[in-house]
Amino acid sequence: MNETRAGADFSRYILDRMRQLEERNLALREQKDRVEGEKRVIENQKLKFEREVRKLRSELERLRAGPLIVGTISDILDESKVVVRSSTGPRFVVNVSQFIEDELKPGMRVTLNQQTFAVMSILPSPRDPAVFGMAVEEAPDVTFEQIGGLDEQIAEIRETVELPLKRPDLFEKVGIEPPKGVLLHGPPGTGKTLIAKAIAKSTDAVFLRVVGSEFVQKYIGEGARLVRELFELATNEAPAIIFIDELDAIGSRRMDGATSGDREVQRTLMQLLAEMDGFDPRGEVKLIGATNRPDMLDPALLRPGRFDRLIYVPMPNKDARHAILKIHTRGMSLHENVNLGRVAELTEGVSGADLKAIATEAGMFAIREERVVVYQSDFESAIAKIVHVDTSEPVDLVQQYA
Repeated sequence: MNETRAGADFSRYILDRMRQLEERNLALREQKDRVEGEKRVIENQKLKFEREVRKLRSELERLRAGPLIVGTISDILDESKVVVRSSTGPRFVVNVSQFIEDELKPGMRVTLNQQTFAVMSILPSPRDPAVFGMAVEEAPDVTFEQIGGLDEQIAEIRETVELPLKRPDLFEKVGIEPPKGVLLHGPPGTGKTLIAKAIAKSTDAVFLRVVGSEFVQKYIGEGARLVRELFELATNEAPAIIFIDELDAIGSRRMDGATSGDREVQRTLMQLLAEMDGFDPRGEVKLIGATNRPDMLDPALLRPGRFDRLIYVPMPNKDARHAILKIHTRGMSLHENVNLGRVAELTEGVSGADLKAIATEAGMFAIREERVVVYQSDFESAIAKIVHVDTSEPVDLVQQYA
């Protein structure tokens, strides 16, 4: 009996021992898996650090490398040799790095190795950021339906600018060159800029707007360079419309005995004249100028071949003022007693811009009295405020805008 009990105790001991060994084995396996996971993480970190070290060493080598010379390609001899002109002046026949994938063309700016003068890379265009700032990325949100009283002027500019861009085949079949440029002239506030924006909208062309005074620069040659780069940008982004507002700022008549500042403006004007003569008349680049003082412009600007069409944008007559008021009051809550025809009679000699201001001010009078409807009296008060006249009689402000 004692032997049986001893055997049973031994068996329990063996079973307990085996269970302990299995638990330890399981714990060791879990520890092994955990260590292997940590090892993989460490190996990944090692690879990451090695790549970072290689990147830093490459950057260090790049910073230690000597400066490159800026040059310009003059001619292409073959796939591996070109003629370059360095920034110091002389020309050299040099090799081209095999790492340059883009096609090289004469006129490109490139970097040259100091020792061998080999072409190492292509530099971007040196255009002034101010020129890129002249581009309006999206077409202006102005349509011809938003312009009232200028049907004749709109029809003329559409056939001069829009038609050559949309239907160049018509001009080729007839065998004539389309006009290069259009000059809009007339009193301020009559819609010259609106017409230019609407034509850009209708043609889906890139709209490059610049005020003439932006070409007047401090240093000699800067204004001419801006003009040259503006036309280059328009050519590259064609179809494009260049709109130069207040053209008289750089297009004034050239006179003898001018000061140094006047001579610089004249240099800019001469560059503008050269660019207007130079771009392809059948190309998809059109020039629109606007000025309030056509009498001040240099005759060379106005000759055919530069500005082929001179379009006068007059002060609106009664019917035109009525049409403009309808456009500007289209979204307003008007009382049934509002007579826009009477408002048009009271604003003789007023520009389209002033009519828009009158419509806005009439709405402001209603808001001041906490009303959501605009009355005839609001328009009359707005006329008295904007143009400073008595609304009991029609007025003539033509002399004021002359």
